[in-house]
Amino acid sequence: MKALKSQRLHIGFFGKTNVGKSSLVNKISGQDISIVSDIAGTTTDVVEKSMELLPVGPVNFLDTAGINDKSELGEKRAEKTSKIISRTDIAIIVCDYNGIDNYERDLIEQFRELKIPYMIVVNKSDVKEIAQDKFSELKNLTDNIILTSTQNDNELVYKFKNELVKMLPEDFVNPPKIAGDLVEEKSTVILVIPIDKEAPKGRIILPQVQVLRDLLDSNCKVLSVKESELKEAIEGLKTSPALVITDSQAFKTVSEIVPENIPLTSFSILFARLKGDLNAFLQGAKAIDTLQNDDKVLILESCTHHAIEDDIGKVKIPNLIRKKTGKNIVFEHYSGHDFPDISQYKLIVHCGACMTNRREVLSRILKAAQAGIPITNYGITISYCLGITERATKIFNL
Repeated sequence: MKALKSQRLHIGFFGKTNVGKSSLVNKISGQDISIVSDIAGTTTDVVEKSMELLPVGPVNFLDTAGINDKSELGEKRAEKTSKIISRTDIAIIVCDYNGIDNYERDLIEQFRELKIPYMIVVNKSDVKEIAQDKFSELKNLTDNIILTSTQNDNELVYKFKNELVKMLPEDFVNPPKIAGDLVEEKSTVILVIPIDKEAPKGRIILPQVQVLRDLLDSNCKVLSVKESELKEAIEGLKTSPALVITDSQAFKTVSEIVPENIPLTSFSILFARLKGDLNAFLQGAKAIDTLQNDDKVLILESCTHHAIEDDIGKVKIPNLIRKKTGKNIVFEHYSGHDFPDISQYKLIVHCGACMTNRREVLSRILKAAQAGIPITNYGITISYCLGITERATKIFNL
């Protein structure tokens, strides 16, 4: 089974037009992923390719458009390139013997701000060697540098992988547990999985699948039930379950069934910890109590999907917040990988982020903090509005 895109290492390739970004991607992947041409601006949009890069593992290459095209179309390409940064786990800056200038320096400043490790690949060494002063500038920026030529360097792939391994984020080398670290081995965990309008026909949703696999990998016994069978399931066990994990939308019903001595949380709260910053989301939820009439709240989702009649982001959460505050709150919705202008909002409520990587969520949390706007997520918002946040997060020992 292929790794999910959200679990892959996202490697972004950045640089000016015609320095060989696409040639580098093609060389490393061993495939013609991107179109290569001597004409500047050939890469017009971000090209994505998921593959297994041994010995690194599952990766997602992001080949971006040139950052120095100042035409009207070029500026749009550059804007798309800039948005890719928030999804990038490791950045590759490609230049040639001309070295770098303010285009690359601006990129590096963004990488440093977001704590994204980066490598500099100096291409076209077969044409001309980079001058010593220009190379010294690169060395002052990073030790992760490769001098190469995509045309005739037979050691290029080895050099790239060797440098990449040194830069791998710790949470990619040793992926964190989703729930398995919260309970002891051989424990029994109950998953409450409502079969409602949002459940895909014949399947269960991605976060539930991932939590199930994580618990099985942790040698736990897992019992999956609908909320209507939960009470009977608990009573039928010889010993109480170590943990009950529920879909956030069934929080109220489940919290009334599960005895207080049994830990309870939700899939969405688990993903708030896995994909983001649980403490930041908990602090953000407190802003719900400060909302006033006509304040704007942004519902921010990382993927697009067809909204159903009782959609969690468009219907359920707005209704819960309005009921909790008693105020006429204005809700606006944004879906996808782009990050909108957030200056007008009093609160951001992020989805469970099952379809994006941790880097993107952390980037969004950082941008919200810089703008002074609180941010939380679906599961924490629901538990907060229902008054059960303390119980739903007690198992994390925060």
